[in-house]
Amino acid sequence: MDTDKSLWNAQQNYLREIILKPNHFDEAIALFLKQHAWVHASEMSGINVTTFEDVLWKNLEDHTFREAVGMKDRTIAYGIWHATRIEDITMNLLVDGHNQVIDGDNWIERINATIYDTGNALDAHEIHTFSSNINRQALFEYRVAVGRKTRNIVQSFSTGDLKRKFDAKALSKILEIGAVSKSDGASWLVDFWGKKNVAGILLMPATRHHMVHINESLIAKSKAEKRKKNTLDRS
Repeated sequence: MDTDKSLWNAQQNYLREIILKPNHFDEAIALFLKQHAWVHASEMSGINVTTFEDVLWKNLEDHTFREAVGMKDRTIAYGIWHATRIEDITMNLLVDGHNQVIDGDNWIERINATIYDTGNALDAHEIHTFSSNINRQALFEYRVAVGRKTRNIVQSFSTGDLKRKFDAKALSKILEIGAVSKSDGASWLVDFWGKKNVAGILLMPATRHHMVHINESLIAKSKAEKRKKNTLDRS
């Protein structure tokens, strides 16, 4: 798995090099779709390999999903929600200029989410409350839907789309509808995205941001499994 991560990182660096070069447009789109598939469950893209997210979900016990935390006291449930919401917001409200996936099909009710935004402003207690309530299967299905929508958007691109910037109205809408909290701990995201073009969003958050949270979640899962093993060894 470490080797796979090294390859993914190398390919991500190469994608960064070529993504704005018109003569590499087709190659860049194909590579983005490959990188994106690897940081989602294989069910999302239909890729015939075990992805990084597949490894996370494999044998993931429910209490580990809801309670285990990484170095920043963020649960796996939170990390999946947070990364998925950010992809949904940036790819749909900014890049595509249309509604988010979460606003259709009763996703909030199905997921049983206690928040609508990215969760950046939540403290540790609020993260754990959120994680204890969430419907795990519905969250997985929402993530699949978001990933598939992103791929549809990207596959419709022409060369000029990658350099496109975002207007102030689109950025302000994110805060107005509550997709990102207006608190200091979250509102900086909108300024951060506003400095990017479409290519920048594809690089971060649509790909690398997922890898950050998958890595953090895998660490949380590993620690939980080690604690369980140690407890069983002592019994």
